[in-house]
Amino acid sequence: MPFNDQPLSVIINGQVVSLDMASREPLVRAVLISLFTWRRARPDDVLPGTERMGWWGDTYATVRNDRIGSRLWLLSRAKILNDTPAKAKEYALEALQWLVDDGVASRVDAQAERQGLSTIALATQVYKTGGSNPINVRFANVWDFLTNV
Repeated sequence: MPFNDQPLSVIINGQVVSLDMASREPLVRAVLISLFTWRRARPDDVLPGTERMGWWGDTYATVRNDRIGSRLWLLSRAKILNDTPAKAKEYALEALQWLVDDGVASRVDAQAERQGLSTIALATQVYKTGGSNPINVRFANVWDFLTNV
C-alpha cells in the first residue's frame, strides 16, 4: 500500500514522513508506541466491544500502576461529536505523560480537532528535557486509523 493510501499519515516537524522513517527517531517511536498500543480500559470506560484490551506486561509492572499505550482505541466505534476530539486529546496526553514522569521530556502537549464530518487530526508536541524546540508529531487523520483497525 503506498504511503499516501495509509489512513495514518505522520507529519514530523512539518514534513510528511513514512512510518518506516518515523521509527528511526527514538522519541518519535516512543510517541507512536505510546499512542497506538492499546492501554487496558478502566473499569468505568465504555467499551466499543467486549474486550478491555491492554498489554499483559502491565500486570507485572515494576512501577505500581505503570501502563503502556493509550485508550484512543475506545473511540473506535464512537461518533464524531463535539466532545470526541476532547476525549482524543485527553487519551493522548495520558499516554504521553510517562515521558515527563520518566524525565525524557519536560512537557508534552496535544491537540485534537475535528476536520469536516469524518476526520479528527491529532497533533503532539514533546519538549525534550534540556531542549528548546519541541518535536512535533501530527497525525492528519487519526480517526480513520482508529475506526479501521
